[in-house]
Amino acid sequence: MFSSFGLRTILKSSVGVLCESSALFPTVSVGPWSCCASALLSGPAVSKGVFAVPPPVRHYARVAKRKTTGPESQLSDLAPAMLKMEYAPVPLAQTTDDLVKRLLSLELASHKEKLQLKKEQLITKVQRDENDRNSVEVKVAVLTARIRNYQEHLQKHHKDKANKRRMLMAIDRRKKLLKNLRLVRFDTFERVCEQLGIVYTFPPEYYRRATRRWLAKKEFCIKVFKAVQKQKAEQKMKQQISTSETKEAKAPEAQT
Repeated sequence: MFSSFGLRTILKSSVGVLCESSALFPTVSVGPWSCCASALLSGPAVSKGVFAVPPPVRHYARVAKRKTTGPESQLSDLAPAMLKMEYAPVPLAQTTDDLVKRLLSLELASHKEKLQLKKEQLITKVQRDENDRNSVEVKVAVLTARIRNYQEHLQKHHKDKANKRRMLMAIDRRKKLLKNLRLVRFDTFERVCEQLGIVYTFPPEYYRRATRRWLAKKEFCIKVFKAVQKQKAEQKMKQQISTSETKEAKAPEAQT
């Protein structure tokens, strides 16, 4: 009860002070935040009975980051007016209405449908005949389309570890197929690499994991080798000096 009574008296006194200030300074409006607001709007100018307030800090927007343009997608060469793979052999789809043809075209197709059409295009470049679906060349073409799709996905989502693992597995499988094809039929191997745009790099002849123990051992072996070479050079110099001294000692004896 006493606390509520005290709050009421404090509020009444504050209202009386504000009324007196408004009577003295008619430019200042009565309100709990009027003094601060007028001071902030007016800036550093000081009036009678009002303290100076620094101007508000301007928070400018950050500079927009430039979007990095990566390499072109393998699906960029597919025209939007092309029909989907399942509707391309249908003759009625070629002569249908424009609206229906748009629904059946790649313009409204999903990424999976576009990728399937791209696989078929790569297969037609390297297959042996029209019914070839299980040869090494066809498997390499399918893996190539899949690997490029994974690479484009990982450029945008570089933390996707699962798809990165699948991509590395597909690369290893394609490497084994190309290695076998190169040993068996070199002409076909060259044609497949040329048609699919694959750059075949040879694996290193010798590979060893660089551990701390192996690096320390290698450094020690290099030091030992240099010390041995230095000793051999010193011994060779001593031999040359001794042979030259013996020749000089034999020369006067031969003259006598």
